[in-house]
Amino acid sequence: MIHFKQHPKYDTIVSWAKLISITGSAQIIIQALGFASGILIIRLLPVEEYGLYTLANTMLGTMTVLADAGISTGVMAQGAKVWQSKKELGVVLATGLDLRRKFAIGSLIISIPVLIYLLLHNNASWLTSCLIVAALIPAFFAALSDSLLEIVPKLHQDILPLQKNQVSVGILRLLLIGLTMFVFPWAFIALLANGIPRIFGNIKLRKIADRFVDKTQKSDPAIQREIMLIVKNILPGAIYFCVSGQITIWLISIFGNTIAVAQLGALGRLAMLLNIVGVIINILIVPRFARLQPRKKDLLKKVLYTISLVLFINMIIILLVVLFPTEILLILGNQYKNLNMAMILSVLIGCVNLGTGVFISFSSSRGWVINPFLMMIFNIFGTVFPLFFVDVSTLKGVLILSLFGSLWGLFIYGGYTFQKILKLDN
Repeated sequence: MIHFKQHPKYDTIVSWAKLISITGSAQIIIQALGFASGILIIRLLPVEEYGLYTLANTMLGTMTVLADAGISTGVMAQGAKVWQSKKELGVVLATGLDLRRKFAIGSLIISIPVLIYLLLHNNASWLTSCLIVAALIPAFFAALSDSLLEIVPKLHQDILPLQKNQVSVGILRLLLIGLTMFVFPWAFIALLANGIPRIFGNIKLRKIADRFVDKTQKSDPAIQREIMLIVKNILPGAIYFCVSGQITIWLISIFGNTIAVAQLGALGRLAMLLNIVGVIINILIVPRFARLQPRKKDLLKKVLYTISLVLFINMIIILLVVLFPTEILLILGNQYKNLNMAMILSVLIGCVNLGTGVFISFSSSRGWVINPFLMMIFNIFGTVFPLFFVDVSTLKGVLILSLFGSLWGLFIYGGYTFQKILKLDN
């Protein structure tokens, strides 16, 4: 034991073990609260209402991506250079927030008409559609600054306050859903119960970030130009992913029916358990990767270790789903039984997307961005090619389409990340 403690890597191993245990435990609680909230909504909302809820939640993701358009990537890349200076980090954060507010207006103009059309197409009334759109606003405005404010404590690895805030948001969300869904089983009430806690969490998150930044700083044109260089590269891809990333929901909502939308949304909740792994990686590993010196060996080692861990976890999850599909589907309730093969496909897609997300996070944290037009050509092929072979009016068909696109994305982003690392001189 004494000999082991004297090993030069001992302190590093102990430090990482503590970080992972604390972060992992908190993330298990956070994701468990989110999972419980999601399951409660699935079981208490009528299938048609849950279909509308799924459409709205999908569009919220699109609105958030368009409002970001790569701004958070630019803030992470610029913030990693000046993270030890409160003043300079404050300037970077203020610039990012200013840009995000401007992009939010365009996001709303584009997204809301599309959402209203999809809701009306799926038999929602005008009143219901307007209530759902209004209910999305709290969550959307919280999301405008959430991802930027989180960058500050992540760069400083001040993880505990960040996770306490996330736990409190999760508890409040679960309480609101529990108090409202039994009496008012409507999609817009579920959306409000999800969004209001994010507003309170956002206020607390701002206080956490203020400890490491000078909040009196203003937006800086020079920093804005640097961030916009990244945005210009990412924006075409972000627009594409707004379509390709949600295409399964949109296709099934247009060519299928509300019940199929609800089934797809419910299965997606099971795959969301993989978020635990993704969040831990983004909190603990990606900021450290962003701060590494540009040395080929160090960067390559970090990526290979992380991907090996993700692959091992994915294999365990897929094995459990294959062995116990019926038992797992009982969690969703009787309305969603007999979806064994669809569930396996959904979880497999989640596993592949987890790997793709790791590569995207690593490359974007270094400011590495694929040529957007080249990326769009690759990804359009990955989306359009399988359309000739699958029936997109069925749940199984859209899941196969999504799986092909996910595997294609893993190949593209994994190859790009390794290429950028291997091209380094030292």
